[in-house]
Amino acid sequence: MRAADIADQLSTILVTEEQIHEKLGELAQRVEADYEGKELLLVGVLKGAVMVMADFSRKLRRDIVIDWMAVSSYGAGTKSSGVVQIRKDLDTDLTGKHVLIVEDIIDSGLTLSWLLENFASRGAASIEILALLRKPEAAKVEIDCRYVGFDIPTEFVVGYGLDYDERFRNLRDVAVLAPHVYS
Repeated sequence: MRAADIADQLSTILVTEEQIHEKLGELAQRVEADYEGKELLLVGVLKGAVMVMADFSRKLRRDIVIDWMAVSSYGAGTKSSGVVQIRKDLDTDLTGKHVLIVEDIIDSGLTLSWLLENFASRGAASIEILALLRKPEAAKVEIDCRYVGFDIPTEFVVGYGLDYDERFRNLRDVAVLAPHVYS
């Protein structure tokens, strides 16, 4: 698809690539200070968090361990179903580990709420969340997210790992998907 065709499918750029990289640098500094002297396990939530995890982890100036979990609550829709399915489980034993869940976006909070309970039941020493984006008005459950990049409006967004039906993940900015694409 040509760039002009993609632009016709987006209505607004919410966060630019430059803003994302600056914010991830700030968050990395906070995480380094908060976890000084502790082994840190970053858990990325596939597939959306791939871009965030890659860029955030490279901004850290310390040794880390990375693992991935794939869960789904969307399917091909634009709203979370609230039913979480594990598609790929962790390879790492969480017992006694300091876990930082790395997410692309917090929407309803239902998936993260489930992950927090699941990881706690596996014996993690601590569990915190880093999310590039958060939609405060879309929350259905209260999620304590220690590291938030940007609060955004409750619109369907794509880019920087976020998708609609597996498309648009590779966009460098975060943009609102035009309603005519998914209507």
